[in-house]
Amino acid sequence: MNTAMDELEDQQLDTIHKTIIFENVALAFEDLVVLDGISFELKRGETKIVLGIAGSGKSTILKLCLGLIKPDAGRIYVLGHDITRMSENELFVLRSHLGIVFQESALFDSLTVRENVAFRLMEEHLPEDELEQRVREALSFVEMEDAIDKFPAELSGGMRRRVGIARAIITHPEVLLYDSPTGGLDPITSTTIIELIMKQRDVSKTSALLVSHRLQDGFMLAGHYYDPVTNRMEPVDGRPMRDVHTSFMVLREGKVIFDGTAQQLGEVPDPYIREYIS
Repeated sequence: MNTAMDELEDQQLDTIHKTIIFENVALAFEDLVVLDGISFELKRGETKIVLGIAGSGKSTILKLCLGLIKPDAGRIYVLGHDITRMSENELFVLRSHLGIVFQESALFDSLTVRENVAFRLMEEHLPEDELEQRVREALSFVEMEDAIDKFPAELSGGMRRRVGIARAIITHPEVLLYDSPTGGLDPITSTTIIELIMKQRDVSKTSALLVSHRLQDGFMLAGHYYDPVTNRMEPVDGRPMRDVHTSFMVLREGKVIFDGTAQQLGEVPDPYIREYIS
């Protein structure tokens, strides 16, 4: 029989190996139920694709992870901390370990690419040479170093999105939150963004929650890996078996109706999911 101490130790192990844990989280705005007792886990190094129609609660999950809103019930653990009990000052510190990529990039129009990417680090008062090195490393990762002195208005939508990723990764976050990172982009540019997300997953091993309306983005991530030798994404098929550390979660009316691998998603008999992925 497990003692209370055993249960506590098990919970501590969970928070070590899992970066985000939702336990029966519920949230409503007046009479509108947004989340209805959802539970899921994000393991270290895992990318979880969160799918669902508009209004299913996808983006709300990201806001809850950041502590921007509090649930009505349930517990949320981020990097081992129960954020439902944290003060705003404590949350501010925790957010420094998280990175977020917005759908519209949310760059400051009056700042150059360099200044946008360096924005969070400037608050830490790093030496100028170290700051410059970190900025160039982040921009090199997303292949945007040549745009370092440009302003957002001079960039295409895809380029702004890549700068947004650079700004998110410059602090070397333990968790990345992507809010529809390919929304509004053409297919070729979307593929470029997914390749960068895959590169971050496979090179830096960063845990990530990725909200998307595009099922194809998720299957591309699940079916490919980033090869540092060829410097591009390669299909898993025909290669030695690899764990691409990617899973799917489908929401419907505030509930989790699926949480599993790409293969399991393709085989699930639920008629709603069959129609959704068709």
